[in-house]
Amino acid sequence: MKLLTYSINGVDKVGVIGFDDSVLDISLAGIYKKDMNDLIVTSTKDELSKLRELSQKSGGLNLKNITKRAVIPHPLQDVICLGINFMEHAVESYNFKKIKFDGKREYPVYFSKRVNEAVADGGTILSHSDITKSLDYEAELALIISKDAKNVSKDKALEYVFGWSIINDISSRDIQNKHKQWYYGKSLDRSLPFGPWIVTSDELDVSSLDIKSFVNGELRQNSNTSKLIFDAAYVISDLSKGMTLKAGTIISLGTPSGVGMGFTPPKFLNSGDEIVCFIEGIGELKNIIL
Repeated sequence: MKLLTYSINGVDKVGVIGFDDSVLDISLAGIYKKDMNDLIVTSTKDELSKLRELSQKSGGLNLKNITKRAVIPHPLQDVICLGINFMEHAVESYNFKKIKFDGKREYPVYFSKRVNEAVADGGTILSHSDITKSLDYEAELALIISKDAKNVSKDKALEYVFGWSIINDISSRDIQNKHKQWYYGKSLDRSLPFGPWIVTSDELDVSSLDIKSFVNGELRQNSNTSKLIFDAAYVISDLSKGMTLKAGTIISLGTPSGVGMGFTPPKFLNSGDEIVCFIEGIGELKNIIL
């Protein structure tokens, strides 16, 4: 099923996408949660079963008549991200930095992204033109942890995934290069578009999904999740060896080649640009640069 956060008269609500693609409030299933985080962390198997039943119904609100919010507007913790987790993106990244790449990726690159408030599908991304001239896009598959994970084996790791969504890991390349460490350049306000909804893990096999991005209608990224160097199961297992992944933890699995810095000359984002991130089986995440 697909779960989303939306707003009515300024009040955030959690809903499911119905059989007719309408939005049905979870209260229609007799379930009351204060937000998506609460639903992920506290829902029982019985409650999730009731929500799946609700998703087979119709007659809810038209998607065009609601205000979409980021699926998780306020993450419980910083988002855990993976760097250069597609080999072709590793090549373009090293080329941009003018560093020789030996073609090997033995270990994952992990970093965190501060998110005061995530951006909804259809929402605006700030250009931050006063501090950066090289704002970039990164279409990524994201997962949300369903229950606390510690010392999880790779073969059991996907049992800890609540669902999947799309993240656009907006990045300031010049700030990244100035500070060497990526945290600041990845954490500018309104730099985490997240949506349009969560597809629960029981309904989506993410082992081979097309992933694309478009800027002003031009295809920029075009790859497949089968090309991830370190897949979701590996990442969950690896991280859980040393840290507890709490329920509600968000992990973004990295972006393929085709980002703005990978072109000659680079194709960075400007005010008015429209970015669409697409992942097969999930949908589209569309945003405008303000």
